[in-house]
Amino acid sequence: MTGSSPVVTSQKARKETPVALILEQLLNGVQLGVMLFLIAAGLTLIFGIMGVINLAHGSLYMIGAYAGAYVAAKTGSLLMAALGGLAAAALAGILIELLVLRRLYHRDHLDQVLATFAIILTVNQGAVLLFGRQPLFVAIPEFLKGSVHLGLFTYPVYRLSIVAMGLLVALALTFFITRTRLGMLVRAGATNRDMVRALGVDIRLLYTLVFGLGALLAGLAGIMAGPLLAVQVGMGEQILILAFVVVVIGGLGSVRGAFFGALIVGMVDTMLRAFMPTLLRQVMAASDADALGAGLASMGVYLLMALVLLIRPKGLFPAHA
Repeated sequence: MTGSSPVVTSQKARKETPVALILEQLLNGVQLGVMLFLIAAGLTLIFGIMGVINLAHGSLYMIGAYAGAYVAAKTGSLLMAALGGLAAAALAGILIELLVLRRLYHRDHLDQVLATFAIILTVNQGAVLLFGRQPLFVAIPEFLKGSVHLGLFTYPVYRLSIVAMGLLVALALTFFITRTRLGMLVRAGATNRDMVRALGVDIRLLYTLVFGLGALLAGLAGIMAGPLLAVQVGMGEQILILAFVVVVIGGLGSVRGAFFGALIVGMVDTMLRAFMPTLLRQVMAASDADALGAGLASMGVYLLMALVLLIRPKGLFPAHA
């Protein structure tokens, strides 16, 4: 998502007070954060429980975006587009787990990296064959168009709906992880999967369900990103790097860590991109400030990750905690 982030400065930013602009960018950061959470939550569960380095997780995000855009173009229905995108992403995730990753659980991580990288190339080429290289654009539904007044500034309704949806998903996922038997097995698997297997749990079925859930969440993020970004080949790789940063900062296998890590990364990334060039313009030429500010903003979340690892090597909220 770096470089083509859905978080942008309002066109009215120049007319807003500094306080309003800061609040708007903070809300933009929250919106980016909940998008990252949807991807990182599935990624951290897969990595933490299954021990699989799944580079193809971004491809599931792209599959959800493409399927949602295609169904939306054919039916004009937001509900049908959401159902189509979720079904396509979940089905793709289950097939990847059954056909490829199930054979790699006890293999070296290098084998997993190579196999999932091959999946990325395959999915990208499949998208080119099905949809071409031209990006697809998804219209915002009529009832989600427009803006609402939030005191000091106005904010798009669709972006607020993304924040609301992300928070609802976070609450639902928290309930699932902490209050259901399957969630208990997921937490136990993140801590000690060998013990879960020894207790008679069908660990292969658990892995398939976890992978399908992760794919579903990634597909949901892709569907919601469709009206904000151009749906195009390679969009999954752009967001995958930030998702891995979120997982490392939050802690492997921790949904709570993925949530808070995503919010932190989203707000840090957004605030740096919004204000770093402006701050540098106070001490250097505008063209130099813009170039340097963009570079520093791109580095910001990675410097943050390095700082967190120095202080807490297992992340802010590791699964065992």
